[in-house]
Amino acid sequence: MSAALPAVTLVLGGVRSGKSAYGEELALSQTGPCLYLATAEAGDQEMAARIARHKARRGARWRTVEEPLELVEALGRAEAGAVLVDCLTLWLANLLGAGRDPEQEGDKLAAALPGLAAPVIFVSNEVGLGVIPDNKLAREFVDRAGRLHQKLAREAQAVVFMVAGQPLHVKSIH
Repeated sequence: MSAALPAVTLVLGGVRSGKSAYGEELALSQTGPCLYLATAEAGDQEMAARIARHKARRGARWRTVEEPLELVEALGRAEAGAVLVDCLTLWLANLLGAGRDPEQEGDKLAAALPGLAAPVIFVSNEVGLGVIPDNKLAREFVDRAGRLHQKLAREAQAVVFMVAGQPLHVKSIH
């Protein structure tokens, strides 16, 4: 068995960087059941197929809870060996779509982290590495995602950036 996970790990990367698989590996390194808090909603057939593929690759140790908005409450109920939240950028999009204040929700999430019963691994898309988007909504999303990532990175004991399936350890307690 590997060493105990830090209380909070943030795994960032681009699309198909290997961040979800890496987060799953981290969770499975712990003993006991694993909880997968999924923020995605199957809004179309392609997304439904994507969700089904993710579920199929996970084994019997995983319990999945789909929670597109009430992430803090779902984390507060978690008692697994490890919790994987996949992903924060979808959660952010869900919050914006529901007319909720992402800054306030991010503050609420950060404040809840010290009281969690299980180690949590947050997976999120790093969307700020490309060109500045050409429309207001996209710029707002990139800005909000960046601020959320910075907030959680300050609270996390470990931050990992994924590139081509390889983890780059940005922040570590070891």
